[in-house]
Amino acid sequence: MRNPELTRLTILEKSSILFNTQGYKATSLSDICKASKLTKGAIYKNFKDKSELEKEALLFMSTKLLTDVADRISEAPDAENKLYAILKYFENYHACPPFEGGCPLMNASIEADDSNAELKSVVKHVMNLMHEHLCRVIRNGIKHGQVKEDTDISGLSSIIISSLEGSVMMLKVMDTNKHMMATSKFLKSEIARNLI
Repeated sequence: MRNPELTRLTILEKSSILFNTQGYKATSLSDICKASKLTKGAIYKNFKDKSELEKEALLFMSTKLLTDVADRISEAPDAENKLYAILKYFENYHACPPFEGGCPLMNASIEADDSNAELKSVVKHVMNLMHEHLCRVIRNGIKHGQVKEDTDISGLSSIIISSLEGSVMMLKVMDTNKHMMATSKFLKSEIARNLI
């Protein structure tokens, strides 16, 4: 990796941790300089402004999250196991969180809801990608005779994503995995109802 690429990666890695633990608004460029051991000039050489860095950091974390989940999905042989692989990933969230500070999408969506339209648009984009990917898994399951044809593809995808994201929030607040496990059990029964 070339030095400019390494500098950009360092900024993204360090700022991502800060944004996800302290919040986007509360994290200053000085905080990022201190964590990355770089100057403001080095940051501005790689990012137009703090807003661009916030969006890029969220995309950086989201890409890692989506790649981790996609890897597990691709290893599974059929729609049932692909959907269960997603649940398994989140069941292990408490023991092996992918990021310090919780789910980057949830954190950003809560903070950006009414105050940061640009960041909210990134959250919306990533959530749409997640939803589309999950719909594709279910649609392929229907195509291959593994999932019932009358399954509400979009509805089931929405329930899975919303339930898992809510469970991550409960996990962070309550510091216990029991809500995630209860959610996973419920979702397994919902998935099973739609299998052939």
